[in-house]
Amino acid sequence: MTAREAAFVSLQKYENNKKFANIEADTAIRRNGLEGADRALYTSIFYGTVERKITLDYIIDCLCDKKRSIDANVRIILRLSLYQMRYLDRVPDYAIVNDAAELCKRFAAKSAVSFVNAVLHAYRREEKRLRFPDAKADPVRYLSVTYAYPEWLCQMWSEMYGLDKTESIFRAFDENPPITLRANPLKTTAEALGDAMKQKNIGYQPTKYVPGGIRLRGHCPIEEIPGFSDGDCFVQDEASQIAAYVLGAQPGEFVIDACSCPGGKSFSTALWMKNQGKVLSCDLHKNKLKLVSEGAEKLGISIIETREQNGSVFVPELEGMADRVLCDVPCSGLGVLSKKPDIRHKTADEIERLPAIQYAILENCSRYVKPGGILVYSTCTLNRAENEDNVTRFLASHAVFEPVPFTVGEHVVDAGMLSLFPDEFAGCDGFFVAKMKRIK
Repeated sequence: MTAREAAFVSLQKYENNKKFANIEADTAIRRNGLEGADRALYTSIFYGTVERKITLDYIIDCLCDKKRSIDANVRIILRLSLYQMRYLDRVPDYAIVNDAAELCKRFAAKSAVSFVNAVLHAYRREEKRLRFPDAKADPVRYLSVTYAYPEWLCQMWSEMYGLDKTESIFRAFDENPPITLRANPLKTTAEALGDAMKQKNIGYQPTKYVPGGIRLRGHCPIEEIPGFSDGDCFVQDEASQIAAYVLGAQPGEFVIDACSCPGGKSFSTALWMKNQGKVLSCDLHKNKLKLVSEGAEKLGISIIETREQNGSVFVPELEGMADRVLCDVPCSGLGVLSKKPDIRHKTADEIERLPAIQYAILENCSRYVKPGGILVYSTCTLNRAENEDNVTRFLASHAVFEPVPFTVGEHVVDAGMLSLFPDEFAGCDGFFVAKMKRIK
């Protein structure tokens, strides 16, 4: 099966079965034995078509008779073909049109070939003249179609942050930043890791806001990163590194990571503790905790203990026992849209139920913090209902906790809570972190 055929099948399964895009991609690559250029082309087409679906459907509707019903498979062929024509410059248009015809013959009716050809040729003629929604007359629709995000999200962020800020965030997400690594000080240093990168001619720069990290300058296969397979480093966005840094865990302390999987923040916390003390890594899903245990072993971390535990259910034996508690709660993921394109297709209803779940975890796990201890609440989303509103509500009803100022790079956070916008914190995921202290 060719890369384009594999991309079509994956898009079909994604549409019909609502599988996570990353799971489908991993399965398809293994199933079809895709390597090298074929793997890269498949990945680009599949993820890109999922990501740009809203824009692509708008273009299709502009080029077609609105009264005509388009077969689901034909629409997928049009999407992936238009994605290549609009966003990929290494594939000539005639080859894309020919491949679309072959896809129609295999996966749709042969009669669809002429229709698909007509639409693609019309796009080549009309590309420069296509009219997108007007930014002033209909700003929400403009943002949705131009950047391929659902209208409910464009509306929500426009109300929260303003139209200009929302567009700035979307532009930052389009950058698709390269990999960021956390060096493992139990085995090496960031400087030594950087020297190994130089020897491999891999461009990099030190992380800007947290010491001990490296951000690659370009994209590099993970297996080619020096020392990665030996546990000299692990992949962790700098925003997540910031959360562990703000937690401020010290050697010898007892720390609870309430929602730990897949384990990155537990690993960073243990490394800040110099592998001295204890990190209790909890998660609702027992099968995911294996990732934490295996990751800790690979990195040479011995102080992490895993436990299957619902963060909103009280454990009496932990009450008042922890020096520090990290609540990196399940969230809408609106800060990682550049890395997880399928999040774009969530509904507003799926988002609305999350703040109550998050607050229940925060309130319950706050009971584990000892007097004088630290509580950090974090998410990988940009949504005041999940972030500032939850923390403000918690502090208003729990007088024994107070916000703690902290510093991230040159940013002094006097209020004790910070939203990391990707257009302000270049190379970082969208993120939120709040630091609180239990009064003695």
